[in-house]
This record gives sequence, C-alpha cells and structure tokens, in this order.
Amino acid sequence: MAELIRYRDDEAVDHPAVTVDSFLDQSNANAVRVEPGDDARALIPHLTQLKLVEVNFPAFGDGRGYSSARILREAGYTGELRAVGDVLVDQVAYMRRCGFDAFEPDAALDPGDLAAALDRWPEVYQPTGDGRQPIWSKRHA
Repeated sequence: MAELIRYRDDEAVDHPAVTVDSFLDQSNANAVRVEPGDDARALIPHLTQLKLVEVNFPAFGDGRGYSSARILREAGYTGELRAVGDVLVDQVAYMRRCGFDAFEPDAALDPGDLAAALDRWPEVYQPTGDGRQPIWSKRHA
C-alpha cells in the first residue's frame, strides 16, 4: 500500500479493520472493511461504534464501493471513510463527492496530480456526500 492520504483532522485508526461478517459477530471492533459483495446497510445500526470504514476497490472497474460510501454517509456515518486498493488519481474527486475522506491506494499518487484532480471542477451539479452546494441551487439563493 502507498502512503495514507487523509482529509480529516482527527487521528487515524492504526489497527487493522475486520470483515463485515466478523464485525457483526463481535462487540468490540471499531474498524471494518467493506468488500464489493458486502451490504453496507448491515453496518447502519452500528455507525456510532465505528471509527473507520475501509471500502475496498479491488479493480478500477468495480464501482460498488461508491454506493457503499453514499449509503453510510446518508445514514449519518461521520467517522473516517477510507478508499483502499486500486484507487487512481482520476477517481479521487468522485470518491470525495461520495463521502470518502481518506485514501490508501495500492500505488502512490503524485501530489501535484492529486491537487489538480481535486481542483479541476470548482462547481458541481449534483448534491452528494461532500457537502458542496450544487451550482443550480446558487442561482436561487
């Protein structure tokens, strides 16, 4: 794994995350890893217990993790939401829009490319998990 990239001010969880099944079978874990086939909705009753949710992206073309992120953020999860695995610089801005606030890619991301990707679109059109106001709503403000 490359270096951890975080857009949070709190301290990073430094212990391994458990699988969703393992998490649901125990009472003391506070970090869980969601795989593409897992149903993130199973975590909703436990959101206040969780400090870290890792969402695995095993391949560039597998976008199920975006849905997991939106489900958790829309249900009120405020802890760290970390994208791990095959995370590419072109995806990071979209992942941020879905609510991811930390990234642990398999390969290092160039800091300049990352900054450019995040700054490329100053206005957005859809409301999403990052809290940015859609441009259409600014017309009527």
